[in-house]
Amino acid sequence: MEYSELSNNLKMPMVGFGVFKVTDKEECKQSVLSAIRTGYRLIDTAAVYGNEDAVGDAVREAIATGLCTREELFITSKLWVQDMANYDMAKAGIEASLKKSGLEYFDLYLLHQAMRDYFSAWRALEDAWEAGKLRAIGVSNFYAHVLVNFCETVRITPMVNQVELHPYFAQPAALETMKHYNVQPEAWAPLGGGDIHRMKMKCSEGLPMLIKRPSPRLSCVGTCNVVSRSFLNPLDRNVLKRTLPSGISL
Repeated sequence: MEYSELSNNLKMPMVGFGVFKVTDKEECKQSVLSAIRTGYRLIDTAAVYGNEDAVGDAVREAIATGLCTREELFITSKLWVQDMANYDMAKAGIEASLKKSGLEYFDLYLLHQAMRDYFSAWRALEDAWEAGKLRAIGVSNFYAHVLVNFCETVRITPMVNQVELHPYFAQPAALETMKHYNVQPEAWAPLGGGDIHRMKMKCSEGLPMLIKRPSPRLSCVGTCNVVSRSFLNPLDRNVLKRTLPSGISL
């Protein structure tokens, strides 16, 4: 497994597994367990996904059966906008995520969107980070102009910004902004949202065509590896065990 180092010196796996839209609890649990067996160590969930509890169950089973230790895993969750109206609601939202998951801490916790009073919500994340409940804190879907104002205003700069990034939506200007503020980019939909045929299109922003005639597996492997070499953290959202990429560098 390759890692990137966040601004607080925490090591973050370069490839992760997300459970967006996996609403069935048992399916989510088994998907996470399959991902861990495959070699994934970064697991990404969110309050709005409704499966933090299933991810927590999978983590405990993986540890109990000797698949990994808690220290080897990097569990991410996110605060949804309904809990971002003020500081107290954000603080309660963080506690609710921890309680649902049954975990003592999250390795990374993000503001899911730049909506409502996200500055007050961020202060709750800062306090939870200083209390040791969150090992790293960051944001998600913060566009460059929003991120600039945010980083210039807050006490603790976000360590991660999880945004849509893939070969035909490369966002070079946004990446430069993140680099300037030492914010680690994390790519959701690194394969372009699952539309394999679009890989035949000319990649935007000057990135080369990765695979001329892709198969689903090769697209996943090739794209994630290239995205990793671009110093991004790609977040794969394959769900079923049969679609997990066996050849990816983990």
